Amino acid sequence: QGGDMAEETLRNAGFKGRVIRVHASKGKYARAEPISALYEQGRVANRGNLYVLENQLMEYVPATAKKSPDRLDAMVYALTELGGAQPMGMMIPKRLQGR
Repeated sequence: QGGDMAEETLRNAGFKGRVIRVHASKGKYARAEPISALYEQGRVANRGNLYVLENQLMEYVPATAKKSPDRLDAMVYALTELGGAQPMGMMIPKRLQGR
């Protein structure tokens, strides 16, 4: 929901990378399902200190959540953009598998 402000903040902090704006067309649960499946298949794993993200991944229950899981949502969008939620029939190239 930050739009221009979020991108401007990143640029002011010196970020020169690509910024991809996203607008939700599905609910959180539907967006996260394909990524959750990748975790279950062992095709995605976390490295490093991601305590807050991992807590959101383990504790988020859509029906009872009082707070939006910001890190979970960002991770779902990032993995989807990286090809984690490919349309059926498409495969992740071998050179990208296991990264």
